[in-house]
Amino acid sequence: MTSAIKPFRIAIGDDVLTDLKSRLARTRWPEAELVDDWSQGAPLTWIKEICGYWANEYDWRAREAKLNRFDQFTTEIDGLDIHFIHARSKEPAALPLIITHGWPGSIVEFQKVIAPLVDPVAHGGKATDAFHVICPSLPGFGFSAKPKATGWGVDRIAATWAKLMDRLGYARYGAQGGDWGSAVTTSLGAQDPAHCAGVHITLAFNSPPKGEGEPTAEEKRALAGLKHYVDLDSGYSKQQSTRPQTLGYGLTDSPSGQAAWILEKFWAWTDCNGHPENIFTRDELLDNVMLYWATETATSSARLYWESFGPRRTTPVVKVPTGVAVFPKEIITPVRRWMEPNFHNITHWTEMEKGGHFAAFEQPELFVREVRTFFATVR
Repeated sequence: MTSAIKPFRIAIGDDVLTDLKSRLARTRWPEAELVDDWSQGAPLTWIKEICGYWANEYDWRAREAKLNRFDQFTTEIDGLDIHFIHARSKEPAALPLIITHGWPGSIVEFQKVIAPLVDPVAHGGKATDAFHVICPSLPGFGFSAKPKATGWGVDRIAATWAKLMDRLGYARYGAQGGDWGSAVTTSLGAQDPAHCAGVHITLAFNSPPKGEGEPTAEEKRALAGLKHYVDLDSGYSKQQSTRPQTLGYGLTDSPSGQAAWILEKFWAWTDCNGHPENIFTRDELLDNVMLYWATETATSSARLYWESFGPRRTTPVVKVPTGVAVFPKEIITPVRRWMEPNFHNITHWTEMEKGGHFAAFEQPELFVREVRTFFATVR
């Protein structure tokens, strides 16, 4: 029966781990960058250190066990097996909450926030703050299946999430997301207002209006972020949205290449004071890289850009209550006035004191507080 929900546990084969160590040992390294900063990309010395740690000290089996502490499942929707964490709360009034990651993230981003959301009493909250948490892996990411045909863009994924929540028996739910998760969450709120009680996002895919006078301080901050992104930080996106297949050969074959491709963004997009290890442990960084390497999803994950950018899609109109958290080191900080043409019911807006693009991963306590606060208004 295609609607069956099947238990799932992460279990990477020993052959994959042996092959990984072999490839890391045989890496053919480029020469070092010619500058003393990250302006030419991820520094050789650090990527060598990370890969050395990955090969010789990182304990995947221990990390795998930690990831498996939450109940996981797969179910086939629209011909594709979808993997998801489903952490149910013991609190009878818990609100179902579907949380969606983006690129280069994964379900690893949410490992530090699931328990506080599910069991708030044990983590400084009230029983009325409780959620049943559902964390799916995007199609072509992690342990979800890879689409075998085109058409799996943001809106189709959102429609799939609505079907998933219905299959789980949730007639009313909230949705939260960052990066591509923000786009999926936005589309879900637009497509399923009869069941989606509210959406909360940290990145808004909205363009500034043209020719409307001097920008405000909020708009100047966002415009500066947009200029930096376009000028210096968007090459990965152009490649993934135009030629994901070409990119995939190198990333699928080289663990050091896959690590550098991902980890540069954990430097560029986090509130890390210049170095990712100021905010994440090496194990945490590599847990996320492993969900791309071990599943061979460099190419299939990049195709989401090809599917979702350009004339293929427009931003939908969302009428359900919307909450926005503005983290200061977000790639482009949201601007309320830019969002209002598409978000007709913004009821919550928070300027966060610290944090960047990977909000739940970087600042789990702030993230949990913010999610509790917004969804308390729509329960």
